[in-house]
Amino acid sequence: MTSVITLLTDYGLEDGYVAACHGVIAGIAPEARVIDVCHLIPAGDVRRGAAVLAQTIPYLPEGIHIGAVDPGAGGARRAVAVEAGGRVFIGPDNGLLSWAVHASGGARAAYEIANDAHFLRPASPTFPGRDVFAPVAGRLYGGLPVAELGPRLPVSRLVTLPEPTTLLRDGSVEGEVVSVDRYGNTQLSIGAGDLQSLGVRVSDTLGVWLGRRQLALPYRETYAAVPPGELVAFADSAGLIAIAVNCGDAAQRLGLPPGAHVRLSPSP
Repeated sequence: MTSVITLLTDYGLEDGYVAACHGVIAGIAPEARVIDVCHLIPAGDVRRGAAVLAQTIPYLPEGIHIGAVDPGAGGARRAVAVEAGGRVFIGPDNGLLSWAVHASGGARAAYEIANDAHFLRPASPTFPGRDVFAPVAGRLYGGLPVAELGPRLPVSRLVTLPEPTTLLRDGSVEGEVVSVDRYGNTQLSIGAGDLQSLGVRVSDTLGVWLGRRQLALPYRETYAAVPPGELVAFADSAGLIAIAVNCGDAAQRLGLPPGAHVRLSPSP
């Protein structure tokens, strides 16, 4: 039996949307354990949702994983179920699931969720999380074969988000801001191993280029290694380089939104 159902959304906590999804699952699969991954993804921020899900999935049991960050709800985009690495990912075909599917070893099979016999009735066109994804997850947990959800899709036709880029050249490494967390820490696509290949070690100073601006930042094990209010670079829990302010908001201070270009090098 599937061990868990997880739920990631941009629904927030001010309304009853998350509780409604839990209630639907409980009504169909009362024995299911549901883990809330996150419900504070910025509204419609598919990229942030994809990053959170992909970086959390290695620590979650195999099971059914719902993603509901869906600015196209009610439009032409389709709902899909994707099998990957012993897991089933359920959500909109808008790229939200793509990084987590890749982190799980790649899609083995994909299906359009089209069989409305497994939906709540009547199903609202604006709340697929409650009326489509939640009941489908509950029924899969109970043993419904994934193939019963609808027609099989070529995995090559699934919408995927472009992978964050990293480029090593001329003694430096170029990357981009993958996401910004609630503390304002800016996570880069650059890994700790990229800096190591350039000869950079913890306790060194990094040269950081943000467009035309150049900074020199301490490279430390954690943001607490510098005084409050100071900038620092460190390898975060995903093994990626992050720029932070101890007790502050680096994204706001530096003007670094997701997708912003960053270049790092050993400080001369």
